[in-house]
Amino acid sequence: MSRLQVVSGKGGTGKTTVAAALALALATEGKRTLLVEVEGRQGIAQLFETEALPYEERKIAVAPGGGEVFALAIDPELALLDYLQMFYKLGGAGRALKKLGAIDFATTIAPGIRDVLLTGKACEAARRKEKSGRFVYDYVVMDAPPTGRITRFLNVNDEVAGLAKIGPIHNQAQAVMGVLKSPQTAVHLVTLLEEMPVQETADGIAELRAARLPVGRVVVNMVRPQVLDADDLELVRTVERSSVARSLATAGLGGARRGGNAEKLVGPLLEQAAEYAERHALEQEQRAVLGELGLPLHELPLLAEGMDLAGLYELATELRKQGLS
Repeated sequence: MSRLQVVSGKGGTGKTTVAAALALALATEGKRTLLVEVEGRQGIAQLFETEALPYEERKIAVAPGGGEVFALAIDPELALLDYLQMFYKLGGAGRALKKLGAIDFATTIAPGIRDVLLTGKACEAARRKEKSGRFVYDYVVMDAPPTGRITRFLNVNDEVAGLAKIGPIHNQAQAVMGVLKSPQTAVHLVTLLEEMPVQETADGIAELRAARLPVGRVVVNMVRPQVLDADDLELVRTVERSSVARSLATAGLGGARRGGNAEKLVGPLLEQAAEYAERHALEQEQRAVLGELGLPLHELPLLAEGMDLAGLYELATELRKQGLS
């Protein structure tokens, strides 16, 4: 598995949930994972039922087998201060610039600077080593921006390296792209079995490939359980109403002794079955589209109880079963 795992997806597909579950799955069996948030939504803190994350790497969970999950919510302003200190030794001067509002100006006005800082911080964490030479984190998982802007987000350092021909900015941008465009990185896309998310996933993969960014896998989230098999679906299309009514009456559901209500049950039952059959057919069509993308495909179930911490561990276990760890 690549050391830097980037997770993107159309809004509403559950990409943050998948990123968190992936971080747990990768930390199993004694590994150490850093889960990075770059959009400032504190979605990770909500999933792990903890307080808002500060700009520091904080342990938030223990994975099965004793592994550890740390989390970091990257603040672009503080990341820029880190950058100024690292490359220009502007510790005190950098803090003065922050008080003057220059840092806020740089991270909101300067084109692409926020994305440079966010990707740079994640790559630094993936490359960081202890004095012994061992990596501090076995894996870094980034909950990245949505599919519509993931390629520009990851590729911004290429643009910066082209603008700054020499110096530390150029060198830092090249170092970041050296990680992002190498086998050290994999970009996974999360989707639902619906036409719009699947189309956006296909478009996103095409853009990533055109930019020579390493595409990983497709994760289909919130997959509904299969209720009817192929024979049942065929029966839904061909069965006669009277036959269904007799079967209900025989089973004691709305039969003659109860006022002859079996016929009244037939309509709603067949309507629900027809809706299921239609949805099943549409989902199969979208599976076929995803299958043509030529990437490993994984499916995560829709949790009937909703998403909580226990559900997150359940999804992590499912990812491990499917080999995404």
